[in-house]
Amino acid sequence: MVLFRQLNRLFAICLAMSISTVHASKLNTDNIQTASVSTYVTDLDTNKTLFQKNSDIVMPIASLTKVMTAMVVLDAKLSLGEAISFEKIDKERIYNGYSRIRMGSTLSRGEALHIALMSSENLATAALARQYPGGYDAFIEAMNSKAKSLGMKDTVFVDSSGLDPNNVSTAADITKMVKAAYKYPKIKEYSTTPVHTAYFKKPRYKLGYTNTNALVRGQKWNVGLSKTGYLDIAGHCLAMVTHVEGRQLLIVTLDAYGKLTPVGDAGRIKKWLQSGNSGKVSESAMHYQKQKLSTLTN
Repeated sequence: MVLFRQLNRLFAICLAMSISTVHASKLNTDNIQTASVSTYVTDLDTNKTLFQKNSDIVMPIASLTKVMTAMVVLDAKLSLGEAISFEKIDKERIYNGYSRIRMGSTLSRGEALHIALMSSENLATAALARQYPGGYDAFIEAMNSKAKSLGMKDTVFVDSSGLDPNNVSTAADITKMVKAAYKYPKIKEYSTTPVHTAYFKKPRYKLGYTNTNALVRGQKWNVGLSKTGYLDIAGHCLAMVTHVEGRQLLIVTLDAYGKLTPVGDAGRIKKWLQSGNSGKVSESAMHYQKQKLSTLTN
């Protein structure tokens, strides 16, 4: 009986190895398409690049910027429990964009970082940067210094929110940034919260927030880190660490036309890993890519 169990176990191991080999043999990059203009997929366990497309083209990155913002805040080792305020100058630094946060109210630094990462609250990033040692300009300088230290040679930050289209990078550089951010437990925790309520003071009120990534909200994917981004000029962007087919993947997609296209691309990448073929993208998506590439490369 013992020998029979050992043989069964050996058979199961061999079968698993055989399946893994079959899957590995199917990873032909000719059989994957993504609708985003730029894509980079990395196996974090082996540090192997599985797929890349237009990954060195410099383009606006929108709110993916907030991942760097979070690292700079945490690197400063400031108290996450300390209350920070939201002022008129913060509103001006996000170009007077809409926010539900009331001017003059306060929230803990940790909570401000939480809603900035999970729900892309722009006013929170401006307030965090202003209340950094040396002030807002020192914060932006620290962002660029951190990028340089990570080898992000094609990246420039000019604000803490990503609303300025002059915040630019490449999918390859964003991959370096997310690899570094994945070492920060708070970034992993805050960015993957499906829903959250923040409690403000002066005056007391509360606001509910939801994650901007549908894959996190739906909780059907095992997501370890997430950040979305959107500007008209940047399209829809996604940076995410997730588990697929026993692999810990880092997925970066930049500049997709449709709101759900990054999610669709994640699904195509998953399908490619599972079956060896991602399926095709629409003709409209291919046309969008062609138009954007002609703009970005000229």
